[in-house]
Amino acid sequence: MRVALCNEVLRHLSFEDQCAYAAALGYDGLEIAPFTLAEDPSTLTDRDIAGIRSTASAHGLAITGLHWLLVSPAGLSITSSEPAVQKRTREMIARLVDLCAALGGDVLVHGSPAQRALPELGADEARSRAIEQFAAAGARARDAGVTYCIEPLPPRETNFINTVQEAASLVEAIGEPGLRTMIDTSAAGASESEPVPDLLDRWLPTGLVAHVQINDTNRKGPGQGGDAFAPVLAALRRHGWDRTVAVEPFDYHPDGPACAARAIGYVRGILEALP
Repeated sequence: MRVALCNEVLRHLSFEDQCAYAAALGYDGLEIAPFTLAEDPSTLTDRDIAGIRSTASAHGLAITGLHWLLVSPAGLSITSSEPAVQKRTREMIARLVDLCAALGGDVLVHGSPAQRALPELGADEARSRAIEQFAAAGARARDAGVTYCIEPLPPRETNFINTVQEAASLVEAIGEPGLRTMIDTSAAGASESEPVPDLLDRWLPTGLVAHVQINDTNRKGPGQGGDAFAPVLAALRRHGWDRTVAVEPFDYHPDGPACAARAIGYVRGILEALP
C-alpha cells in the first residue's frame, strides 16, 4: 500500500518544496487540498495542472487524490436552498473531479462539514438536495475514472453523515459505481461504536470503502497520541488493501514538517514489521 501525505500539512511551503520534503521523508505521494493550489481551484489552467503533476513526478511522487473539496471559494454548499449556490457547487465538484483525474489521482474525499450542514428547518429537503449532488458527483467520477468518497465525520463537526453505516446506506441507495465512502481513523474514533480495526473488518469486504486516512483521535498524526495503529494497518494488510493510506493530521505538533516526519517514520516502522 502507498502512504501519502495530505499536503496542507506543508502548505506554508511552495508546492515544489512540499514535494521535495515529502519525497525525502519517504512518502509515496501527496493527497492535495485544492485550496492550497488556488483560492478558486476552478481557475487552474491545463498548463497549471500539467505543471503540478510534472513537479510531483519529478520528485518521484504520485498525486493520489483530493480532499477538503469545498473549503474555497467561499459560499459553496450541497444543502443550500439557493439555486445559484447549488449550481456553483455542482460545477465546482465537477471541476474538482476532472482536476483529480488530470493530476493522476484516483479518489476525492468529500468532508467539508460546513458546506454540508443541514438546517434546523427544511432538513429533509436539504438532505434531498445533498443526495442529488452526491449522485451527480458519483456519475462524473465514474466517467472520469476516479472515485468520489463521502466522508463520515463526527457530530461535533457536522449534523449530516456521522458514521460509515450512514454513508454506506446513502451510497447503496444512490447506486452509482463512482460513489463510495471512506474511513478516517480520527473521525471514526470519535463517532463509531466499534474500534477502527473491527470497522475495517466489517466494511472492507463490502467494497463500499474506497479510501482510508489515518490520524489520532486527538487530531495529531499517527504515533502522536494514544491510538494504536498497528492493528489498523494489520487489518488493511489482512484484507489485501493495495490502495493509498493518507496521513492527515489536523494538530501539527510541534509543527507541520516535524509532524509529517514523525508520522511516516511511525507508519513505515509498523508496515515493515507486519507479516
